[in-house]
Amino acid sequence: MYLIILVACFCSGDSGFDGTVMGGINSMKQYQTYFDMSSAGAKTSIVFGVYTMCRDYTCLSVSILPDMFGRRVSMFCGNLMIVIGACVTATAKNRATFIGGRYLTGLGSGTAGASAKSFLGELTPPQHRGLFMGLLNSFYFVGQITASGMMVSTGRYNNNWSWRLPIFVQLVPAALNVLLVFTCPESPRWLYSVGRKDEARQILAKLHSQTGNVNSPLIDLEMEEIEEKVALDGSDKRWWDFRPLFRTATDRYRTLLVIIIGTHSFFYRAFGQLSGNGLITYFLPVLLKDAGIKSQNKQLTLNFVNSITSYMGALTGSALVDRIGRRRTLLIGTAGITIILAIVSGLLSETGNAARSNAGVAFIFLFGVVFSFGWTAMQALYPMEVLSYESRAKGLGFLNIITQGSSCINTFGLPVALQKIGWKVYLIFVFWDLFEVIVIYFTVVETKGFTLEEIEEVFKQPNPVKYSTEHRFRFKPTIADDEKES
Repeated sequence: MYLIILVACFCSGDSGFDGTVMGGINSMKQYQTYFDMSSAGAKTSIVFGVYTMCRDYTCLSVSILPDMFGRRVSMFCGNLMIVIGACVTATAKNRATFIGGRYLTGLGSGTAGASAKSFLGELTPPQHRGLFMGLLNSFYFVGQITASGMMVSTGRYNNNWSWRLPIFVQLVPAALNVLLVFTCPESPRWLYSVGRKDEARQILAKLHSQTGNVNSPLIDLEMEEIEEKVALDGSDKRWWDFRPLFRTATDRYRTLLVIIIGTHSFFYRAFGQLSGNGLITYFLPVLLKDAGIKSQNKQLTLNFVNSITSYMGALTGSALVDRIGRRRTLLIGTAGITIILAIVSGLLSETGNAARSNAGVAFIFLFGVVFSFGWTAMQALYPMEVLSYESRAKGLGFLNIITQGSSCINTFGLPVALQKIGWKVYLIFVFWDLFEVIVIYFTVVETKGFTLEEIEEVFKQPNPVKYSTEHRFRFKPTIADDEKES
């Protein structure tokens, strides 16, 4: 199981590398001089945004590859593209080639990342699913810590290796996934969907039962649920069929919840992307400069420290999400960042005051911790849980379009906004986060403790939110029961 978690996590490592590497090299004079760039503005928007925009194009690959060839093949193909893209970007001699490399990296990252969520979510037992999916998304910070720590050193180089080396490191997790992914078992739900029922049962017994008994009550129950919910001739066999996302009122509600995690259906703005984290991730060095920290080395060092503190928040949220539940985690995290951003707006509204600037920087770091606690695990976990098997791969592909489309606002719009209005950007996110809290409270269903198949039953209730919060502690066979009866 630990190898499975690790291999899946390698798929999410590139995003952490990309945001931090680009945020770090964006502040380096060596990079700016070589490509005639500045830390903010239209040129920077294009370089940052092409990665995000290309992740939008992965909808078809995310829909076709996982359902047709399996989760492992899809992860392999996506990570291979990341390896090639990172090599092209790191060796680029001109801006066009650099952008081309980022195109490939974005395409591969979207394909690999979405497949990893299906892969890990369908393999893990329900009582640990929140923790494992949280670790998957938290691996983002492993890339972030590695990249930001490395750039503290390379930023001192007086040559182009200062920014080329960190980009090369991006390919390491992807390359490890390419080498190891086929040593892991395939998703039992995918195996069942293509008629390989015996293999599916054996994998469930190996991963969900301490005894490994393929005929234990626990495995019998899980197989019955899969047989009831996974259609052998479902729309997942037809790459073009996206109807399961919108076919019934239940399907539309589940899709709405996916959109809420990725975006709000009316404003087309991502909750997870527009809560302010894009501002912190990509442009932290610029924000530190606006707060009065001018030294490039200090900016890179603080960027590194922010990666570590955010990682601690993500791990804490991952460890607790199976205890406190999905709804409460989102509400605590979103309410917290709303308050913090309001404080940051007040502190950084006045320039030239060292005490206020230092306090503002401290709250920026606190924002990273609280956001990571409330959202890092949920961005990977919740969409995968609320989607049915038949619509899971397509739904995660659809989520890519929504999330990355809204992220374009961050990567294309924020450089210009920071250049034009400075600290006032925070106020936009304060009001948006307050709106998020209200929507989450009234619409987000609790999925803690349910199997993936049981979650489908929750959405068939007249009031899914109320039902889910009142029935979280239903009896289910556990490993102990499995051992007792076998």
